[in-house]
Amino acid sequence: MTVAERRGALGAAAVEYAVRPLRDRDRIRAMLQERRPYAAYALGQLDPALFRQTEWWCAESGDRSALVLHSRGGLGNATFALGESGALDALLQVHPGPRSTFFTCEVHHVDTVSRYFELDHRQTMIRMQTTAETFRPCEGDVRRLRHRDAREINHLYRTDGVPSFYTGRQIDESIYYGAERDGRLVAIAGTHVISSSGGIAVVGNVYTHAAYRGRHLAQMTTSAVTAQLLETCREVVLSVDPANTPAVRAYERLGFAEVARLVEGAATRRDVSGFVTAARRAVARLRGRQVKAEVVRVRGA
Repeated sequence: MTVAERRGALGAAAVEYAVRPLRDRDRIRAMLQERRPYAAYALGQLDPALFRQTEWWCAESGDRSALVLHSRGGLGNATFALGESGALDALLQVHPGPRSTFFTCEVHHVDTVSRYFELDHRQTMIRMQTTAETFRPCEGDVRRLRHRDAREINHLYRTDGVPSFYTGRQIDESIYYGAERDGRLVAIAGTHVISSSGGIAVVGNVYTHAAYRGRHLAQMTTSAVTAQLLETCREVVLSVDPANTPAVRAYERLGFAEVARLVEGAATRRDVSGFVTAARRAVARLRGRQVKAEVVRVRGA
């Protein structure tokens, strides 16, 4: 009996999902393409150097599906979710990933994710996008930052008491622009992800010293980063707190427009020991022997 047939036999009370690992980058890319702006971070992880540090899982039942990405990097663990909530529930039952991670999901995923993770400082964000056709640059006195600027970059980011440990190598491998006033670095914008193969990039780490806000410095530095990214990328995206109206307006002046909403935040797995997850996985493997998958049952899906 196939998973779809078993689903029908179970009735409306439960759905069975076939859970499998994904390692085919072309297949993963195809799954992400329809949600490119939202999935920009995940698309960046398909580049060969980053792909080695990722783990991808898919859950499917008929026309229902979801994808989860677990990745490791210099800034720590990250998890990304895409797709139908019931399928995501199946994935998180058996492959929730590391104990602590930075979770990004869609708004309708929050209840599902909260069953398996404590979400600290959860924040709904606007995902904005621009292209070469819509971008409106803002010229200003800014410069490209390099490895030699790492110490000053960390000093600026720490102004509000937030730890910052960027290395010179990380700065050189990314694109960062800064504005200097009164002999010091006072504003900065950089990148989270640059995917040449995916043709998309994520701008981030935009910050201006409190004493220099209101002078359009964030707009200038973001503009410089975006302009360089658009030389090789089809789309450039960023995330912004909808309550930060001045930032939203500044990005709109650069030609960015809202294309999605997402939720992100630090997440700690509820199953701290991993024992419950391991037991679920063992049952799912037994249930899925005939279809060569882990078959996970989701009640009320």
